[in-house]
Amino acid sequence: MFRLHIDIPLSGTEQEAAQTAQAIIALLEHKAHPSRNIFAVDVINYRLGNDQDRQKSNYLIKNQNGHVANKKLKINLTTENQDV
Repeated sequence: MFRLHIDIPLSGTEQEAAQTAQAIIALLEHKAHPSRNIFAVDVINYRLGNDQDRQKSNYLIKNQNGHVANKKLKINLTTENQDV
């Protein structure tokens, strides 16, 4: 199996990077919506990382104490799990 890894450098603060990442994901979700059937994939996993963080942290998932998770988020592209 092959995987597409896309590395998009985001500058600015953590908050600005998160906003930009969420905008990119929203665009991808819109373009990859199951009703359009553009991609032949079921799920896209993603996370927002930090080059200085040696872990696989996801800065899009933070708890109330400000700690980040290492779990990836998912875009589900199957029609059976979405309202189309």
